Amino acid sequence: MQKLHHIRKDYTLMELTEADIDKDPFKQFSIWLDDVLHPENLYSTAMVLSTVSEECRPSSRVVLLKDFSEQGFEFFSNYQSKKGKHLDKQAFASLLFFWPQLERQVRIEGKVVRLNSKESDKYFLKRPLESQISAWASPQSSIITNRDNLMDWYKEFESILGSDTPKRPSHWGGYRLVPDLFEFWQGREYRLHDRIEYVKEEDGWQFHRLAP
Repeated sequence: MQKLHHIRKDYTLMELTEADIDKDPFKQFSIWLDDVLHPENLYSTAMVLSTVSEECRPSSRVVLLKDFSEQGFEFFSNYQSKKGKHLDKQAFASLLFFWPQLERQVRIEGKVVRLNSKESDKYFLKRPLESQISAWASPQSSIITNRDNLMDWYKEFESILGSDTPKRPSHWGGYRLVPDLFEFWQGREYRLHDRIEYVKEEDGWQFHRLAP
């Protein structure tokens, strides 16, 4: 096995300066996202969602960004999952995007709210039928005996729901993280990375440079 401390990566592709960055963090995020939205980059919208339990134990997982605007960043899940239970008790969370092909990261923090029923219904209807059935069949984050049980539940709901578009289950829907902090990270040589942080103030967004 290769010695982990021998693994090295030089970051020399780009720079991030105060002169070039947009004063609006949502516009800056859109610029960076456009840079990686190519057919070959299948996971450009993947983001690490970190939540915290009532006991202050953090938990992270990868979810997919489904939409964003100045209102916030949207994703969908089972409300009864581990992340859903965390967010019911502690609404603050963070997102992390990592785009290694451009040596970039974006960290976003804020409060998470549920989308309304109409918004969740609209997205659910866009999902493939198989994914719609899975939302009904899977008791997400619950302990199950084996995969065969899961597939049996899927087949059972497939039979019940038929080939017509099913309604969205009440335990499944969307969330929106409403940011109050962004950090844009650009890898640089000598580990002297560029880090620009935006913080939301009463009079709008303010940004400053952080030491790497």
